Amino acid sequence: MPKTPQTEEDAINVAAPPGFDAQAIPIYEICGDQIKVPKERLELASLRARFQAPPDWHPEITDENRHVIASDIIAKRQAAGKVTKAAVLIPLVLKAEGLSVLLTQRTNHLRDHAGQISFPGGRMDPEDQSPNDTALRESEEEIGLDRKRVEIIGHLPQYLTVSGYSVTPVVGLVQAQAEYVLDEFEVADIFEVPLSFLLDPANHQIRVWQSEQGGRRFYSMPYENRFIWGATAGMLRNLYHLLKV
Repeated sequence: MPKTPQTEEDAINVAAPPGFDAQAIPIYEICGDQIKVPKERLELASLRARFQAPPDWHPEITDENRHVIASDIIAKRQAAGKVTKAAVLIPLVLKAEGLSVLLTQRTNHLRDHAGQISFPGGRMDPEDQSPNDTALRESEEEIGLDRKRVEIIGHLPQYLTVSGYSVTPVVGLVQAQAEYVLDEFEVADIFEVPLSFLLDPANHQIRVWQSEQGGRRFYSMPYENRFIWGATAGMLRNLYHLLKV
């Protein structure tokens, strides 16, 4: 039987198939023997200093990044006239007990990364002057985060996603709001996870699933009843690598 031709959008979007259950993929390895981030690195002064004068460090290249590069996904998306630049805000919420990370649960009907846990953010609009503008605008639109409550302290290296985006993670310190207003079309829920939990390698799992392109490794960081994985976990791994040095 002849194959049904792919649409242009399908041809450049090779993310996990519909119904893919990342949590059902067996754990291949836990990173508990890796270097821990010293507690003092999670203090405000130390964080600011680390981004102002970063040490010599090497971002981690995930299998997702390698697949995007090998398949030339972003170039194909550009050739189709589609936006490829995006930015997310990694919101580090100031709490008396220490920093926490504000995360969103995406709604189940979205085309890209439906139902997954992510940072607030999205595609760059033509009027955005920088990734900072994109991250702050999207955070305001998605969860009602007042940009005046955000102090941007730096960026992480661009992260390439199989949905065809080059994402700039923008790291910001956030004064907690009493209430957040969610965009019900894009965001199903928001929640916080202690930064110390997310940067502890003992909580970093490696899982391997088999696709048509072969075995693909991805990170997961389960927290209570939340399953953090994929690009979100990959960006958090780079924050871990920056701070562990």
